[in-house]
Amino acid sequence: MRASSSVGNFLLVNLAVLFISTSAPLGRVLTMVPPLAIWWRSLFAVVALGIVTKLLKHPFRLPFRQIGLPVFGAGVLMGGHWITYFYSLQVSNIAIALLSLFTYPVFTSWLEPLVLKSPFQPRQLLLGVIGLLGLYFIVPDFDWQSGAGQAVLWGLGSALCFSLRNILLKRQVAGYPGTTLMFYQMIACVVVFLPFLTVWDSAPIAVDWPYLIVLAVITTAAGHTLFVMSFRHFSVSTVSIISSTQPVFGIIMGVIFLGENPPWNTLVGGTLIVGIAIYEGYMGARKKEAKDNEGR
Repeated sequence: MRASSSVGNFLLVNLAVLFISTSAPLGRVLTMVPPLAIWWRSLFAVVALGIVTKLLKHPFRLPFRQIGLPVFGAGVLMGGHWITYFYSLQVSNIAIALLSLFTYPVFTSWLEPLVLKSPFQPRQLLLGVIGLLGLYFIVPDFDWQSGAGQAVLWGLGSALCFSLRNILLKRQVAGYPGTTLMFYQMIACVVVFLPFLTVWDSAPIAVDWPYLIVLAVITTAAGHTLFVMSFRHFSVSTVSIISSTQPVFGIIMGVIFLGENPPWNTLVGGTLIVGIAIYEGYMGARKKEAKDNEGR
């Protein structure tokens, strides 16, 4: 790979993470309730991803008898991940919401051995303790009545949904185009969350529609597509480490666009949590690459 090409590809994967990070400030400025916002986001994302899938000439057909249920379940979990994440954003700030969400590698390291029957590693227990320590720094005096306390719990719920979604997709759908899989996951969100339209008033769409379109086109379609394409040029470990900078991008956006300046304790706790995400991503990628090398 030539130097100029390497730099360009490196910038593209960072651009993907930057696009995905826009969900944080956008989630903060939305006026409608999160369940309704996610339904509209998913609807717009179906259109955007459909166009991207067509342009990239990825197949729309999937063997639904084999993978239909996992994809559908993953879509519902993805919607749950977004809804709880947006609740976390609305009751506190970007830093607390993002850092609580990025405990998902800890959930994954604990749940994967149970769900996929893989060996439990002692380091996973240590990572969990460090993650809890990071959350303690963020909210030292936990109180459900406080916005910070609620944000952490919503963020942990979002992390759990995201972890389960990733585990569900890990084996069943390997080898299928990521854009196609995301397209059908968004369809699942639109179908399952349709009743939300009868519970809440959609009037705020008159104000929120520009933010929702950006979420669908930039955050979901463009960000996800560039992220998936980055695996053609970089190892899984490199992409995992770069993607762990998402809280950094999100917090910087919060400072620039919303004037949210996180206190020192949030930064200390965030450093621990992001460190876990980087380490777990690196170790997981090393394990995968070693397994791939054994199969050659």
